[in-house]
Formats: sequence, structure tokens, C-alpha cells
Amino acid sequence: MAERAPYAAVSEFGLQTFAVADADIRKLRHDPLELATRAVQPVLWLVLFGQVMAQIHGLSTNGTRYLDFLAAGILAQSVLFAAIFYGISAIWERDLGVLHRYLVSPAPRPALVIGKALSASVRGLSQAVIVYLLALAMGIGVSFDPLHMVGAAAFVALGSALFSTLSLIIACIVKTRERFMGIGQVLTMPIFFASNAIYPIELMPPWLRAVASFNPLTYEVDALRALMLAGGVSGFGLPLDAAVLLGASAMLIAVAAPLYRRMAT
Repeated sequence: MAERAPYAAVSEFGLQTFAVADADIRKLRHDPLELATRAVQPVLWLVLFGQVMAQIHGLSTNGTRYLDFLAAGILAQSVLFAAIFYGISAIWERDLGVLHRYLVSPAPRPALVIGKALSASVRGLSQAVIVYLLALAMGIGVSFDPLHMVGAAAFVALGSALFSTLSLIIACIVKTRERFMGIGQVLTMPIFFASNAIYPIELMPPWLRAVASFNPLTYEVDALRALMLAGGVSGFGLPLDAAVLLGASAMLIAVAAPLYRRMAT
């Protein structure tokens, strides 16, 4: 019995985490219009911004076509923009009384936070499908290697979990929709532009390059660029990309769990 106790505890934790994630995923299934509206942003960036920037011949991307270079960055951007506003759902849940039902359940607080992160990962994967289809329509050299596609999906899910947990922390601190939206809008652009999403790190001034090296989005883009594109190469190495994202996610979950418990007060 003593040997089975750890396994039973892990199994129970997994079931509770899945139950929270499933409850949020059901909301997405009942609102397909949300997926359609989120497709607009990557279309605008790739079709308009990408076509214009591709005409700038001085923009060096190490021999890669600019649209190919941009595609992975726009995928990461779509994931970031969807995840960073995910915390507003926690504020709605508190106002509607759903949060109180979560908190009186026997589920550990980390299971609640991880469940929320997993549901955000599913939303991120839906964004990945949209960007992949758009990239194919635009003739971007997408890799169809099954291992690369699975790896890209894993990094998309990990990035979604990371930034949605950051969003949840912000929601737990500010507790109002108006403040949350203001802070979310302030954060998205610095995170996006202080990364390698739309231009190589080598083009940045030294101070911005230093900021980008601490930006998790930089490592997500680096991994996606290696896995999404045919012949793509990681500048930092996929193990380092994964280690940074996993480490940052673990730290944010550790911070979010106690804050989520106090959000209802």
C-alpha cells in the first residue's frame, strides 16, 4: 500500500488537472467564432507586414527568405497575444462565482493553475494550425517532418502555458478587467518587439540584445524557426530553448498557485 501511495497521488493530481483543463476546453468548442477572429491577426502580419518588409534588401536573415523567417515569429506572436489575455477569464470566473467552486474543491492549487495552462495550450495549438495553413498558402517552406511538427506543437503548447500563467498572475494581482486589459496591452508589445520574432537578434543594439536574451519568447521563436521551416536551424540549440521555457513555466506556476488561492478574497 505504501508503494502505491505516490502513484495514486500523482494519478489523482493528473485527473484533477485534466478536469480543470477540460472545463475550459469545452468553452472553446462552444465558441468557434473565437478561432475565426484570431485568424485575422496572423493573416495581416504575414500578408501585409511580411510582404512589405520582404522588400527591404538590407534586412539580413542569414540567407533565409524573409517570409520564411517571419512565419515562425508570427506563430509565436499569435500564441503570445492569445495567452497574455487568458487571465481575464479568471476575473470573469471570480465575478460569476466559478472561482469559489474551484477553490472549495479538493484539487491542489497547482493542479488548478496547470489545468488552466493546459487549456491555454490547446488554444495555442489551434493558432498553430491556422498559421501552418496560411504559410502553406503563401508558399513558405514549411517542414513536414513528423518529428519536427510534433516538436513545434510541443513548443507552441509550452509557450502558451508559460504566457497564460503569466497572465493569470497579473489577473490575480489586479483583480479587475480594466486594469488587466491595460497591463496586458502594455506587456505584449515589449515582449514581442524585444525578441527575434520579426528581425534577427544580430540587428539589435547591444542593450536590446541583452533584454532579448532574457525574453522567453526569443527562445520559443528560435525553436519554432528550427522546427517549422524546412532546413531551419536553432541559434541557441533546442535543449536550451526547452530548458528556458520549462524553467520559466515552473517558476511562474510556483508563483501563480498561492496567488490564485487568494484571488477570491
